[in-house]
This record gives sequence, structure tokens and C-alpha cells, in this order.
Amino acid sequence: MSARSKARKRALQILFEADQRGVPPLDVMASWVEIGKTDDRQPPVSEYTRELVEGYAARAERIDELIAQYSVGWTLDRMPGVDRNILRLAAFELIWQDGTPDAVVLDEAVQLAREFSTDDSPPFVNGLLGRLKDLKPSLRR
Repeated sequence: MSARSKARKRALQILFEADQRGVPPLDVMASWVEIGKTDDRQPPVSEYTRELVEGYAARAERIDELIAQYSVGWTLDRMPGVDRNILRLAAFELIWQDGTPDAVVLDEAVQLAREFSTDDSPPFVNGLLGRLKDLKPSLRR
């Protein structure tokens, strides 16, 4: 697994924990960083993980608005928590990060859905992110 794939997986874990606990993702990440300083079992939070979590946190309202707007038949609060947070992470990376090809972002998100969510999740994640990819030029604001 590549370093960026590991960073995305850790960012997903941080966003999911924050979502489940109802706390800001930056607070969860700060906690993970602190634990990593004293617990050898907790790997350090990579720079790319930080970039992803901070990027989502800075644009959380807009990202959630886009996911809600383009997810057909699903409200944000009815989506499985894992799917919601995969979409949040990938939407940030897809729309606001220029360093990763769009196809890689979609593939990595679908892989996370395969690994952590339901059998129906990979096509749902792929379809919604494909729609956002097509609209990407008009979505940045």
C-alpha cells in the first residue's frame, strides 16, 4: 500500500471518529498526534493525512452541501457513516487538491468503500464522485 493510500485511510479514520463522536475533526487529529508521541503502537499522523483532514475541515460546510445536493435518494444523515466520510475526504481531494489525478482519487475512494463499507457502497461512491468530477470546474468557490 502506498504512503498516500495509508494517509487517506488514516484521514478517513479520523473523519469517521469525529463524525461518530460529534466533535471537530481537527480535535480528533490533535488527539491522535498526541497519542502518537507517547504510544509506539500509534503511528504518527503523516503530513498528507494532516493536509486532507485540515482541507476537509476548512471546507466542511461546502463539501457537505455538495454531497447532499448530488446524492440522489440519500440525505447526508441517512448515508452510512463510512460512506459519508469517504465522500467528504474524496470530494475535498477531488475538487480542491490538484496534485492527485482525478482517476486516482475515485479509485482510492472506491477501494476504501470496498474495504470498510457495504456491498452497495462502491458503486454509490463511484457514481457520486464521478458526478462531482464532471462538475469540478464549476464547484470550486
